[in-house]
Amino acid sequence: MVVRKVGKYEIGRTIGEGTFAKVKFAQNTETGESVAMKILDRSTIIKHKMVDQIKREISIMKLVRHPYVVRLHEVIASRTKIYIILEFITGGELFDKIVHHGRLSEAESRRYFQQLIDGVDYCHSRGVYHRDLKPENLLLDSQGNLKISDFGLSALPGQGVNLLKTTCGTPNYVAPEVLSHKGYDGAVADVWSCGVILYVLMAGYLPFDEIDLTTLYGKIERAEFLCPSWFPVGARSLISRTLDPNPDTVFFSSRG
Repeated sequence: MVVRKVGKYEIGRTIGEGTFAKVKFAQNTETGESVAMKILDRSTIIKHKMVDQIKREISIMKLVRHPYVVRLHEVIASRTKIYIILEFITGGELFDKIVHHGRLSEAESRRYFQQLIDGVDYCHSRGVYHRDLKPENLLLDSQGNLKISDFGLSALPGQGVNLLKTTCGTPNYVAPEVLSHKGYDGAVADVWSCGVILYVLMAGYLPFDEIDLTTLYGKIERAEFLCPSWFPVGARSLISRTLDPNPDTVFFSSRG
């Protein structure tokens, strides 16, 4: 068997595959540390005009070093490939945990939400707005701690000073002001997504969920949702103040 190496990393099995990248398990031969190696084909990136997006994602991940954010170790480039070496996270996606277990306990939901806010607040302090926060982009490590991943749609420092204009993210988690195309504050929009995530953790389903996008967007813009009977008063209050359709009155934002 031929062992493939890139720099000091020995490449193993494929652990994930997307449209533009393959993720392989790899090991640092100097330290023995396990890593995840995201492999991008240069010609594919150029063909799909994704060069700027990849550069931006790498720049952002170099900026954000936090216990609840997936760590970027290094980037290696060859003539044909780009290798992004990331922290290897073993616990899978928070999304899978919700799918398997249904709603989580209040204590567990609170813990994940606190870690999420801690990580997001840190990103905002560095001028980084994630813009695609959802349970599929929240990984769990071997200790069960949250790790924010996938900064592919994030806005870089400087871009969030003025109102952002790009509509991005996953419809069910997107803030109303993002859908309005009038420009939005990246920090406030991220806070809305965090509110949706807290709801999903505690309910086991989405607050806004319609097959028809027009109906879905209408409900999001009106913040039309109901909390299940088992939500404690504190959680109801927090969610209703976070899922506020008016971005100017959202009760907490990471800007201050």
